[in-house]
Amino acid sequence: MTAGNVRFEAWTRRAFGYGLALLVFAIDRGVKALLLGPVALDHRDAIAVLPIFALRFTQNFGVSLGLFTATSAEMRLILIGVTTAIALGVAAWLMVERRRADVVGLALVLGGALGNIYDRVVHGFVIDYADFHIGAWRPFLIFNLADAAITFGVLILLARSLLSSEKPGNSPAKTPTENS
Repeated sequence: MTAGNVRFEAWTRRAFGYGLALLVFAIDRGVKALLLGPVALDHRDAIAVLPIFALRFTQNFGVSLGLFTATSAEMRLILIGVTTAIALGVAAWLMVERRRADVVGLALVLGGALGNIYDRVVHGFVIDYADFHIGAWRPFLIFNLADAAITFGVLILLARSLLSSEKPGNSPAKTPTENS
């Protein structure tokens, strides 16, 4: 493989990753705009879609699982700063990642993070709306598409790291005759 081919493949991989991240961000923004605009979910109690799924407007002032709730403007800025730093780290990792599955996982995390950062900057909170439930029991907190993308992205990265045969020390050792 020539150096030109390697550079083209790296550029294609990066473009795909950043493109997927932007697609996730755009879909997240579109869904939220639809739910807050024409559907007016923020002015309703809930919209039952299926017996186990409803659309329910929720303002999330925290991060994952409602942790680290921002109760002041200063705390909100700290959350924006920390999540932006994490997103920049993911974007940098995406720039150098070679494995396709990891590129997909990183792109999902980045796109979801950008969607939630946008909400926090513009609204002061993250807009959550997806409510899975069985009767009154809710196995998940109310979440959004960006949260789902982040979750799936992290699961892909974890699965790749746990199941990868590319770990150091897993390559067969060369015998002395092979080294000569």
